[in-house]
Amino acid sequence: MDSFISKAALDFFIAFGVVFGGAMLAGIGSVFVFAPPAYMMIDTASRLKIWALAAAVGGTIDPMRVIESNMIEGQLSPVAQQIGFIICAFLGAHTGTELVKWLCKGAV
Repeated sequence: MDSFISKAALDFFIAFGVVFGGAMLAGIGSVFVFAPPAYMMIDTASRLKIWALAAAVGGTIDPMRVIESNMIEGQLSPVAQQIGFIICAFLGAHTGTELVKWLCKGAV
């Protein structure tokens, strides 16, 4: 159970960091090209959300392969774990996106 919690927490923070860090760097880059930073940050955060999820769970194919092979064999515990990891990664990416939207709320 401890390894599940630690992996789920890492997935959360990896996805959060991809979205939040990418949005912050997009905001810095937009200043250099004289574009509105808040719009660029919000747009980048929403576009990075799916990629953050894929990066956190280790790619897009491997988790699906684990789910498929264990589902066919009737082992539901690994399936539930993989779904839990995907949910934690999604929550991290969504939290990062919402934080960027909250930080840019007054500027857009």
